[in-house]
Amino acid sequence: MPTRREFIKQVSVAASVGAAVMGLGLSPARLLAAGQGRWFMPDEGEKHERAFIAFGAQEAIWEDFTEDVQAALGRIARAIARFEPVTVFCRESERSLAEDHCGSANVTYVTAALDDIWMRDISANFVVDDNGALGAVDFNFNGWGDKQQHGKDAKIARRVASEAQASYQRSELVGEGGGIEVDGHGTGIMTESSWINSNRNPDWSKADVEKELKQRLGLRKIIWLPGIKGKDITDAHVDFYARFISPGVVLANLDTDPESYDHKVTLAHLEILKAATDADGRPLQVHTVSPPLNPRKSKFNKGNGDFAAGYINYFVINGAVIAPEFGDKAADKKAYDLLTRLYPNREVVQLNIDAIAAGGGGIHCVTSHQPG
Repeated sequence: MPTRREFIKQVSVAASVGAAVMGLGLSPARLLAAGQGRWFMPDEGEKHERAFIAFGAQEAIWEDFTEDVQAALGRIARAIARFEPVTVFCRESERSLAEDHCGSANVTYVTAALDDIWMRDISANFVVDDNGALGAVDFNFNGWGDKQQHGKDAKIARRVASEAQASYQRSELVGEGGGIEVDGHGTGIMTESSWINSNRNPDWSKADVEKELKQRLGLRKIIWLPGIKGKDITDAHVDFYARFISPGVVLANLDTDPESYDHKVTLAHLEILKAATDADGRPLQVHTVSPPLNPRKSKFNKGNGDFAAGYINYFVINGAVIAPEFGDKAADKKAYDLLTRLYPNREVVQLNIDAIAAGGGGIHCVTSHQPG
């Protein structure tokens, strides 16, 4: 099984995003109406209407791990469905297979052409306005800088907007949902490596990127973390580094392995976050969580430097937090106890998602949601 960085050498890059969003043949989503109220992205912990998953693993990318990834997606879908409705996007030819894995209780299915599984990055980024209207921002997914085929996945944001009957809002900026973290009260956290990058936005300055993100997501302040380019396919999405628990409260990833490239990166991020204030001038209260040092040994992490054993890539849903476990009993329990303390009114559900971690991602990466 190749590492995720090797996937990109095996799968051809599809047509440009601009061409991909044309001729969808969908029922048209409402266009953004001039003069509507202020748009803003709610915090993930606010009420959801539903969650989304892309049951799109294919052998051209995942090879011998394909069935394992499908099973992991099914476990995630079934766990979420205990708490809120789930919409599973799947290929028409795999509808029965998706149903076998993801179940039928509280789950609906939408057939669509897919390239892969990373719903957080390919889906619409939902916003609401002051009157409660629903909008869906498309940041023009381009395969993390043309690193992987994406022509089919680039159409999903518009399809999700149509399914949700949301106002479709297409930005000129290129980026992904995994690169966005907000508190719902005007503050965002982003990594420079994934947004201010020539493989997405070659002609954009940092000021231009920040202005567009603030306008599209209703932000008053963005806390920029440096991230790191080129070490993973996403160029260091923020959802592996820092998450808002609530306004003014952040959970940061702290890699304690001095041999990891993320060790110095997470220390630098921690220093920035501890010195930062939010949009309302509050100093941030920063908690930390560290990856397991002794994850279970398996075919998924054997010789795989991209195995993403991080507890921070969890998904907050109605009444629960869906989080990973990695077979390191002490570290798994420490992460469970911390999340239980930080989210006292939610059940923490830990799942084995090693197959997905083998591709450099986690639970947050393969899910997205529609605000309620």
